[in-house]
Amino acid sequence: MEERIGPALRQARKARGITLRALAADAGVSASLLSQVENGKSQPSVSTLYVLVSRLGISLDDLLGLDVRETTAEEPLSGAAGPAGVSRPGFTLQRAADSPVLNMDSGVRWERLASFDDGMVEALLVTYPPGASSSAEGALMRHGGFEFAYLMEGSLTLTLEFDRYELGAGDSFCFDSTRPHLYVNDSRATARGLWYVIGPNSAEHTRERLTDVVSRVVAGKAPSPLDAGDAIRRLGVKGLVSGG
Repeated sequence: MEERIGPALRQARKARGITLRALAADAGVSASLLSQVENGKSQPSVSTLYVLVSRLGISLDDLLGLDVRETTAEEPLSGAAGPAGVSRPGFTLQRAADSPVLNMDSGVRWERLASFDDGMVEALLVTYPPGASSSAEGALMRHGGFEFAYLMEGSLTLTLEFDRYELGAGDSFCFDSTRPHLYVNDSRATARGLWYVIGPNSAEHTRERLTDVVSRVVAGKAPSPLDAGDAIRRLGVKGLVSGG
């Protein structure tokens, strides 16, 4: 599935009249790296992928090339459902062998689970090998929606704005995804869990979140950033992802 990501990104970029250098600048990566991604020679980190998808207005379905077979309401589900599963109003069946997989250069693996085509819910089986991070550069990221997750095995460290949480197998959590965050597996065991990102957030909602973060610092409820660069990284004010 990874070979479809680059062409999909390039096609979406050209369709919107965005130059490679402009998109690279928005994503905080070099034009040469983005060119390698579009040509299938490199895979983006989770944080870079989020900002590319947001800037281009495309979905994980577009990137991963999920292609399910349309059926009618009268068609029975018994027997073989076809290599790409079944999709009809109110029901989607995705076969295990056809789950689209995306391996990030930061070591993270996304396996897209069944969902509807309305784009309101992104369902993922996420794997973090030892040493893997949601950002290859260690930058906090933010994106639209609300994030719900259940860690099935292993452990992760979640940095959420100015707070850090140690997560273990059986832990579940949720938060507003416009809050800058980062996942890291500092252990020697693989971490794996179910993630659901539900509902895009409006620009107004994002501005409210950033205002709240700044207010917490001013009110002394959160530590002050070390410098301007630290503030930018924490708040994610460049596009959707900060720190490169």
